[in-house]
Amino acid sequence: MSESLHMIAGVDRQDEPLYTLQEILQQPVLWPTTVARVRAASEQLSLARRLSGARVLLTGAGSSAYAASSVAAAWPGAVAVPTTDLVVDAERYLPGVGAVISLARSGDSPESAAVVDRVRALHPEILQLAITCNHDSLLAQSELDGLIVLDPRTNDRSLVMTGSFSNLVLGGLCLAQPEMVARHTDAVSESARSLLPAIDEGCQRIAAGTRDRIVVLCSSPLLGWGREAGLKILEMTGGRFPVVTETYLGLRHGPMSFLRPDTLVLCLLSSEPTRRLYEVDLIQELRSKKLGYIVGIAAPGEHISGFHDVLPAVLPEAPDDLRTPFEILIPQLLGYHLSRCLGLNPDNPSPDGVISRVVQGVKIHSAPSHGAGVLRTP
Repeated sequence: MSESLHMIAGVDRQDEPLYTLQEILQQPVLWPTTVARVRAASEQLSLARRLSGARVLLTGAGSSAYAASSVAAAWPGAVAVPTTDLVVDAERYLPGVGAVISLARSGDSPESAAVVDRVRALHPEILQLAITCNHDSLLAQSELDGLIVLDPRTNDRSLVMTGSFSNLVLGGLCLAQPEMVARHTDAVSESARSLLPAIDEGCQRIAAGTRDRIVVLCSSPLLGWGREAGLKILEMTGGRFPVVTETYLGLRHGPMSFLRPDTLVLCLLSSEPTRRLYEVDLIQELRSKKLGYIVGIAAPGEHISGFHDVLPAVLPEAPDDLRTPFEILIPQLLGYHLSRCLGLNPDNPSPDGVISRVVQGVKIHSAPSHGAGVLRTP
């Protein structure tokens, strides 16, 4: 695949990225390993029985929170709550919950292990599981009832989460809809590998023409995808491109004011016919208002009027709530090429340390027991 953007004038050889592109491109190879590992662990831990009928809460921080949201969308009755909320307000979210499943790349973010401890202190009867890319982490060593460790190659060395995100989502989906996921994974892995050259070339072309702000659009079952897509672009460009993520219908309720004629609008199209009608209506409205450079993510060869450019979707005919781990390849590669266009290193697009691979500086405060800590006037 083309790497010509790496030769931008003024970018020192020492700033050449070593990890991010490889970690994006190897994802299709790793997806079947994730399915195999989760299925084996699920059988060993009897998770089908233990999770049956339980109200599941999925949790994670940052990209892992969006991974949790993506899994919850495919798990009837499940909810997703970021660890950054759960560690502060656990009592608000835990009533009625039968199982908490933590998703984490490193498992060393301060909130990861703190959530396990907090849930255990408040509700020791709740089943606590974790899916992580790092077997040697604070989360892995915490008081869990079950641990699923993914292939070590999913533990990205880059600052940004790419392969870890898609495989954490896929791992969660293996628990939510095991048969459906197993049926799709081998075929989508092969499809993604064949589509990657076209996706990479298209993302490089679109990145080279992007000048201003960016909008990411999707329908609600894919909102975890949309939020992660926006975050990847924001992180890999060091915040140089302001990004708004919205649903198609939500854009009309204020956020449309963010758009300019040259705003890149990245549109993931739904596989569900009624959702698709609403999406196409909004795309046509943007064209009539001359707002945005509109790029669709659609089935290869599908012709839809209204787009300025089209990128091939990886799994366009599957139910939307199963598509996130596969369609995330596209914004990951777009973020990568935007980063290189700016002369940044996607492995560490924040050399001043504004963000880091593992979050630092979070102080975990002890929480009061049930009913304690309420201020009352004498």
